[in-house]
Amino acid sequence: MPLETLASVVGASHIITDPDVLAGRSVDHTGRYRGRASALVRPGDAEQVAQVLRICRDARLNVTVQGGRTSLVAGTVPEHDDVLLSTERLNTIGDVDSVERRVEAGAGATLAAVQHAASSAGLVFGVDLAARDTATVGGMASTNAGGLRTVRYGNMGEQVIGLQVALPDGTLMRRHSLVRSDNTGYDLPALFVGAEGTLGVITALDLRLHPSPSHRVTAVCGFADLEALIEAGRTFRDVDGIAALELIDGRAAALTGEHLGVGAPVEGDWLLLIELAADHDQTERLADLLDGARLCGEPAVGVDTAAQQRLWRVRESLAEVLGVYGPPLKFDVSLPLSAIAGFVRDAVALIGDQVDDALPLLFGHIGEGNLHLNVLRVPLDREKALYGPMMDLIARCGGNVSSEHGVGTRKRPYLEMSRETGDIAAMRAVKAALDPTGYLNAAVLFD
Repeated sequence: MPLETLASVVGASHIITDPDVLAGRSVDHTGRYRGRASALVRPGDAEQVAQVLRICRDARLNVTVQGGRTSLVAGTVPEHDDVLLSTERLNTIGDVDSVERRVEAGAGATLAAVQHAASSAGLVFGVDLAARDTATVGGMASTNAGGLRTVRYGNMGEQVIGLQVALPDGTLMRRHSLVRSDNTGYDLPALFVGAEGTLGVITALDLRLHPSPSHRVTAVCGFADLEALIEAGRTFRDVDGIAALELIDGRAAALTGEHLGVGAPVEGDWLLLIELAADHDQTERLADLLDGARLCGEPAVGVDTAAQQRLWRVRESLAEVLGVYGPPLKFDVSLPLSAIAGFVRDAVALIGDQVDDALPLLFGHIGEGNLHLNVLRVPLDREKALYGPMMDLIARCGGNVSSEHGVGTRKRPYLEMSRETGDIAAMRAVKAALDPTGYLNAAVLFD
């Protein structure tokens, strides 16, 4: 391995071969999937990223790109004694342009840092995740992440208005325009958003920001019946001013209450967190909209910031409690709203048939039908028996095998369930054109 050459580019202190460090960097965020790596390289700027790629390509070394390593589908797990290329040093954030409502950020900047920069200028960044302190905007663009505000602002791709990419041949490409509507040629940023690092390494992004609403109102509502919750979700997702619409399994809320002291503020087998945001008070409007919903009791409503944060804690604490029985088995699924109740019924039955002691917990972004099914107490030796049948069930329900976490390594055998043969062939052709030797993120997306 050309370690000396790599060290001459990034500095000897940014080449790490310590086995313990590499082992820690070669495990998935869920703790279920492990790989192996030969070195960790931490470039300090885009030019260094490009040089590292060129050196690794010429030496026939596979490269796996790592950002905040919050992937839930083994998207950053190396398979071939890879060189791990970390974007963690590419973390600068430029000055916010308050007039054009945009900011430039390095790929390694965390979501929390971008949010702070936006809020300091009186603006809002459109994507929010529970993993905001560790997730990086480069990784989020690579997977086209969604999150808690998708129903209002859309996925990550709708926030990216320009980017810089180090291509697999070791050259740099920058798509940067100061105008909001630039229709000159191919929409290259869209090509790299959602590509999961298979076409190049995103090094910097121009990000869209949004005006900050002056009034918010948040509510958590309880439902005895999932169909009733979905009916309410269908109503709220099309309402002007909707800011968040989150499904929470009552069993999951019970678990956070038991282990974290964050119990549900209302009764119900299913909970729905709703937030409206606008430039005027939305409290009465929320009450009117809820008047026809089939709730099983009075909702808990937060008008002031402290009360809203307490209600949001019910949703955000879910990520903290999922590992209480060991690494959970995660299914990130996108479904038509009309299919969700049937999917949940059949998925629970399937899980019970395969693993007697398993505990299924569901939460997610109900406005888009993006759900996260987490199955607790599944031994590693039972995962295979459950995973394939669950993918089949998702496909039969008309869903996609991935909603916002990407395909990664874990779901690559199931890509054809969501993409037609010609579609996959076209994607492979793009991959071959940009990365003919297939050395970049070789374990991701394609078998």
